[in-house]
Amino acid sequence: MAEKRARVRRAAQAAALPLAVLAGLEWFARTAGRHSDALAPPSAAAQALGRALTDGSLWQATAFTLGSAGLGLLIGMLGGFALGTLLGLSRRAESMAFLSVELLRPVPSVALIPIAMLVFGFGMSMEVSVVAFATFWPMLIMAQAAVRLVEPRLLEVAAALQLDPLARVRKIVLPAVLPRLFVALRLGVAVALVVAVTVEIAANPSGMGYALMIAQQSLDPALMMAWLAWIGLVGFGLNALAERAQRALARRMGEGR
Repeated sequence: MAEKRARVRRAAQAAALPLAVLAGLEWFARTAGRHSDALAPPSAAAQALGRALTDGSLWQATAFTLGSAGLGLLIGMLGGFALGTLLGLSRRAESMAFLSVELLRPVPSVALIPIAMLVFGFGMSMEVSVVAFATFWPMLIMAQAAVRLVEPRLLEVAAALQLDPLARVRKIVLPAVLPRLFVALRLGVAVALVVAVTVEIAANPSGMGYALMIAQQSLDPALMMAWLAWIGLVGFGLNALAERAQRALARRMGEGR
């Protein structure tokens, strides 16, 4: 019972500031900003969000954005883990790839939008390619660093057992680095959503980012604020799911030990 009351108290404390901000925005939008074409009270945004829920446009746009972000995240994470593991295990491969990695890693993912448009045109493939590029680098860096921290004696045992490289990664490297890779996964989830929405605002006529831009161009601040709030809620939910999966993995590995 005491633990439950503590959770309720923490939730109330966490909600106090957002509620105060919403109340302040409501007051400001209905007084000083009541004639503004760029501001809308949160109550109007909530009504616009309800209409988007009812007519199905919210679900359609959200499904497109999450599908593109999820597929791009999967491709980027797998590619980053594969190359990061290789660079972590082989000093020679690391020295050969060093210059290429350091030249490409700082390139902003949105700078690839024109190239991706030329290659893939408009649509999901273009968006997925940009998201994959953005999420590739965090996983590569984290995987390389995590593999470097694997106990060398474990790798020596694998070599003594004459395990092939794939078996060595599956049986030795992956279990040792998996907890650290969840940090990269949580970062990648946030990056994937941000990049996907940015691509939709800049170039791709689909998804939540495009819906947000259309609301802005239509001078509908209530709908614009509704989409902005919804994107924030989606990001919060994705991060919470990733954090929950990380904790479940940590508990499972602790029980395994």
